[in-house]
Amino acid sequence: MEQNSTAADRSGDRYARELERHLDWLDTFSSTALGVLAAASGIYTYLGVRTLLDDPGIWTTFAALSYSIAVSVGIFVFWSYMLRLLPAVRSAASRVGLLLTMALGCVAIIAMSSWLNAAALAGGAAVETHMATTVQQYQAGLERAHANAVAGQSLSRDVARVRQSFEDLSEQEAGGTLSGFSGRGAVFRVLTQKSAELQALEDQMTGVAEPIEQAFARGNSILASMRSLSVEPGPIEDRTVRFSEAAVELSGIITQMRQLNPAPLVARAAQDLSDAVVLPELDGSTAEMRAGQNSTINSVLSLVEQRAQTLTQAAGEVLALPQPSEAIYAPMSAADAVIVYAGNFIPAWAGAISIDLLPAVLVFIIMVVQAAIRRGRGDGHTDDRMTVGEMRAALAAADMLRRPEAPDQPPRALIRPGE
Repeated sequence: MEQNSTAADRSGDRYARELERHLDWLDTFSSTALGVLAAASGIYTYLGVRTLLDDPGIWTTFAALSYSIAVSVGIFVFWSYMLRLLPAVRSAASRVGLLLTMALGCVAIIAMSSWLNAAALAGGAAVETHMATTVQQYQAGLERAHANAVAGQSLSRDVARVRQSFEDLSEQEAGGTLSGFSGRGAVFRVLTQKSAELQALEDQMTGVAEPIEQAFARGNSILASMRSLSVEPGPIEDRTVRFSEAAVELSGIITQMRQLNPAPLVARAAQDLSDAVVLPELDGSTAEMRAGQNSTINSVLSLVEQRAQTLTQAAGEVLALPQPSEAIYAPMSAADAVIVYAGNFIPAWAGAISIDLLPAVLVFIIMVVQAAIRRGRGDGHTDDRMTVGEMRAALAAADMLRRPEAPDQPPRALIRPGE
């Protein structure tokens, strides 16, 4: 039984020595690899900082360079601490404490470096995405404004129908069909008055048809220019300036189309149609004729009120249509755009975070290997990693202690390791 235990201890010890030799070999270039990762992160951090600073002067360059160097040094020192200390601790409390510290450090690294790395990797594309999204918003606003204006323009048919009805009634009155007395008297003048008002409204609505179509065509032309600016090659700063100018012009066109919508004009004219009536003096030659004219005028006024309600209802339906959204283009820096549209650039974010947090994987690997080494050696501690030089020095020291020197003979020098 004791022999089996001794054989198992020796096997575990050989296993631990093998793992330690691997760790010794890996330690020869781990610091170099960590330095390369930290330097690469610092370079992309520098590029990301430059997107936030507008002044191209020397002090701006110096500030961005200082920040990137500080980030590189901080990443290198932090992960050097974690690579050495976290795998070495043995108590659960110490390990949990260092794990929490590592988690806090990872959050700090993401906050000070990773998002700037993502801005350097995908900042230009994020700004282009912002421009493309803005184009879609402006297109929706332009189409909605045009649809509302066309719907308002279609009210001209309702106005023409009401006007035609008053013209037909006036012709009937001229023939004596309405009041029973032919001629162009008081009833005829009331009908022609309302017909003239509606004719003037119809002319106004016809006059805005061409400006609406011209504004819509101009808006589509600007949209095409904005789309090309969002995808064409060249410095993103110059394209952003030209895009902003086009967006301002397009906003003005959308506002113009909202003002050209004749629906509010129809609603006001319909209200005036029933409220503003100039009653002429009854011109019948007899009391019977005047009574007939008065009765017919009251009927006409009732008809006018009904027609006015019809136009008001039609105009209200147009005014109740959804209004175009207030599309406003807000220029956005590359660092801000890559955060706002982070969902569109998941690979860039993954690369930016991975280059900073990849050493965490190495930390966990070393923790697992160190735990395997401890299990292989067991609870007992053996100092069996002595080199040949260290063993020769230890034997020389033991020989000195066992064999005292003669009084008249100087002590022998110790044999140093490697001699």
